[in-house]
Amino acid sequence: MTESKPIVVFANFLSDLAVDLNEGQILTQWAQQAPRKAWLLRPGDVLVTPVPLSGEFLRYVYGLTRVPPESVTVVAVPPAGAVPLARAVREAGLVEHVRALAGDRGAALLPTALDASAIAFARDVGLTVHPYPTIEAAEAALKMTMLLNTKTGFREAAEQLGMRLPPGRVCPRPQAEGVARALLREYERVVVKPDRSAGGHGMSFVSRDDIRGGAALPLDTVGGPDGMWVVEECLDVAESVSIQMEVTTSGTHALFSGAMRTAHGSFTGYTSPLPPSYAHVADELEQWGTALGRHLADHGYAGPFGLDALVDVDGVAHASESNVRRTATTTPHTMVTRLTAGSANTQPAWSVSKGWTRDPMHFEGALARLHASRLAFDPERAEGVVLYADAPSDGRSWRYAVIARSAGDVEEQEAALAEVFAFEGG
Repeated sequence: MTESKPIVVFANFLSDLAVDLNEGQILTQWAQQAPRKAWLLRPGDVLVTPVPLSGEFLRYVYGLTRVPPESVTVVAVPPAGAVPLARAVREAGLVEHVRALAGDRGAALLPTALDASAIAFARDVGLTVHPYPTIEAAEAALKMTMLLNTKTGFREAAEQLGMRLPPGRVCPRPQAEGVARALLREYERVVVKPDRSAGGHGMSFVSRDDIRGGAALPLDTVGGPDGMWVVEECLDVAESVSIQMEVTTSGTHALFSGAMRTAHGSFTGYTSPLPPSYAHVADELEQWGTALGRHLADHGYAGPFGLDALVDVDGVAHASESNVRRTATTTPHTMVTRLTAGSANTQPAWSVSKGWTRDPMHFEGALARLHASRLAFDPERAEGVVLYADAPSDGRSWRYAVIARSAGDVEEQEAALAEVFAFEGG
């Protein structure tokens, strides 16, 4: 992000870019991660968030980022249901407040998701959309952005760009069961994916055993009866990996890569860099990402995007989807880069994950445990545990990041944290 003009960080997790808005429950759940956007704030910036941030968490963030609290503003938007954040701001009567905060300083909107409502809001408030030079440029990128956040749009583009894909077919939702049954004659298991979903939401895994005796397939109902779906062979996966890229005026650049932690196909965490046993796929991931970045740039897109892949038990990578937006790892990576800048920890290893404590804790109590155990992030060493997403509403499901000098050190600190916080299963 540019430091020459202020940014209005727009945490629009409630967006139709990644998931249909009728999936209100999962969108509301994802919106609980909005506090992590505080790590992006610099003097003069504004954060517009769908959930409030605690004073303890903000003091913690400002202390580590050395941002004067009085130099930034956090605007918490009252709940308005499963509607885009821009609509919630309007319904709360906060548009003029945001406009006044942005002022006439040439501020730009930094949305989590580039969608039509965010662009319309930027126009209403008199902002550009970061990193686009004009509102019109952002609008021109919207069609491709929406398309490449669908499973079918990605699959078509990936085939054109020469990426290796799991065998599969695209079909309308009413045909998904028939296509799945046909593919199960060739493969032991298949995965059925709704066109617009993220984080594994809505995917169904089906085996030949599921259709014995003529039983109906247990397919998810995400997205309703219409729209396109993808049915693919369910590979024997050894690791889920991703590379995060950025399209700029000077080209497409790799930012970082790593391994995803998943449970039943759903994203639960991330470690970077790639483990040595999967480092051999890094070059291919970057080649695919660079090709996709050129394709996006040709259609007007600028900014970050992620490319996910599955590495099978033979060590072969298969592209699985693209996330043309700020992903669950984009802001944590920015945080890690920021907290280690100027330190001896020039190439930090890091992870983000989630653990459940047996008993609820407040933010200050959790932070006190980190300090007492010497696990808390130490700015001098540029290592340690960061509570990067505020206290969870249940007091138990804590999101955290670990920053260290090596992957082995990350593992050691995570194990120690599991003991100190008494994580379930830890």
